[in-house]
Amino acid sequence: MAIEQRLRELDARHRDLDVIIKNEAQHPSSDTVRLAAMKKQKLRLKEEIESIRQGLDHH
Repeated sequence: MAIEQRLRELDARHRDLDVIIKNEAQHPSSDTVRLAAMKKQKLRLKEEIESIRQGLDHH
């Protein structure tokens, strides 16, 4: 199913972004603007994932 594939892709991107954020945050010279942008992107991914899952639950 295309929706399930999309969900897997979003989950993978969310996990990858989480690792990148954690690694970036550990550096003393981390770019706070870039870090904030990545956190916002991660939140948008999470919201999209939840929206898709809710849609699947209602069908």
